[in-house]
Amino acid sequence: MLIPSIDLMGGKIVQLVQGEKKALEFDNLDYWIERFSKYPLVQVIDLDAARGTGDNRQIVNQIVQRLNCQVGGGIRSLETAREVLQAGARRVIVGSALLKDGKINTQYAATLAQEFGTAALVFAIDSRGGRVAIDGWRKDTTVTAFDLIRALERFCGTFLYTHIDTEGLMVGIPMETVSAIRQATSRRLVVAGGIKTHQEIDSLDALGMDAVVGMALYSGRISA
Repeated sequence: MLIPSIDLMGGKIVQLVQGEKKALEFDNLDYWIERFSKYPLVQVIDLDAARGTGDNRQIVNQIVQRLNCQVGGGIRSLETAREVLQAGARRVIVGSALLKDGKINTQYAATLAQEFGTAALVFAIDSRGGRVAIDGWRKDTTVTAFDLIRALERFCGTFLYTHIDTEGLMVGIPMETVSAIRQATSRRLVVAGGIKTHQEIDSLDALGMDAVVGMALYSGRISA
């Protein structure tokens, strides 16, 4: 399944290369909401909230009223997760808060699962150079994707694996890497990072993975 991504920064839809350089920017939000309305699920990421530089909560709340969404970016507390779900999000994406002082925070994951149920929880695995990155991808850790899966699988319904090394580059996602992730978990798996063709999405689907697509959609490489 193709899952379009709406990444928000400064009140606009943006596309970044590897989480840093802004490559595209759009302020016609209604246009993209309408384009994406045919998809069963859309991913919304508040990049400002993820980086702690502000938030786009008002826009996020508007989007979740019109589209079926999984929402992430800056969700570091039970209260924030609850607010996002109550606003209409189908699932919340939690990333940085799953690590505390460089260690996997299983207690927090268990609390989230108890509070909201595993079906509402997407745990983000943002990987650069084989290690998990947090705080809007600005801080690297020593934790691997497999470490996170082993420790947290029982507390979520979905894992979101992003291959930062290829994110936004439209060079294709490394199939060998994501296939290894697929084999490591029985949970639903959504992957992102450089996906550029419908054929690639079909290949991922055949292996039981959903594909988050941003740059290829906004640049017209893949038709929306």
